[in-house]
Amino acid sequence: MSFGGVRAVTDVSFSMEPGTVVGFLGPNGAGKTTTMRMLTGYLRPQSGSVSICGFDLQKRPRDAQQRLGYVPESASGFAHLTVGEFLTFCAEARDLKGSAIGYAVARVCELIEIRDALGTVMRELSKGWRQRAWFAQALLHDPPVLILDEPTDGLDPNQKRQVRALIRNEISDKCVLLSTHILEEAEQVCQRAIIVAEGRIVADELTDNLADTGGRLAEAFYRLTAPGAMRKSPSHGTVPDWN
Repeated sequence: MSFGGVRAVTDVSFSMEPGTVVGFLGPNGAGKTTTMRMLTGYLRPQSGSVSICGFDLQKRPRDAQQRLGYVPESASGFAHLTVGEFLTFCAEARDLKGSAIGYAVARVCELIEIRDALGTVMRELSKGWRQRAWFAQALLHDPPVLILDEPTDGLDPNQKRQVRALIRNEISDKCVLLSTHILEEAEQVCQRAIIVAEGRIVADELTDNLADTGGRLAEAFYRLTAPGAMRKSPSHGTVPDWN
């Protein structure tokens, strides 16, 4: 994937299994958000393909996206809606109808603990509460695949802990791709880490294999992504395949 002649993503390919939380790690400008936007259909890859639960995202976008929940980086928008109206709109957009909408909203309100904000207009929310509302919308239709781009950005320490517990315990049966700049977060919730640098995968390993004796990823992350580091490029396709 290129922008104005600048190559943003090259030869990024991986698969995921249900019940796996994969950390998608890399320095700023490494291609993480571009890759995630291609996975959701927001950007169309210039080559390669994306398969979600067996559905080709380009050929059968509706089937693929129905099985996907997405929390974008620094999510915003729908400023004039209350949180309740926002979640209802998102549920309707996911083809939920009638009592299923109320059930879905009630379920995510319990998971995310956002019920107290249902009557608040989105533009009046703090960054942390807005992030929680966007996390809630990603879970409304109980999708088997979640793409989370910096989901704890803007949350206070208690809220971060809550979201990490949610990822570990409540949605542990899903395929979860988690982008984060907080290596501690990946250490706590991810069984596997994919590290990218300059648009390429430089490591795809179990977190235990990348971590040092203290369970930390910082040394491996620096070694693989520091300027001038030797980088290994995979020989397979271009964009992930989730089956």
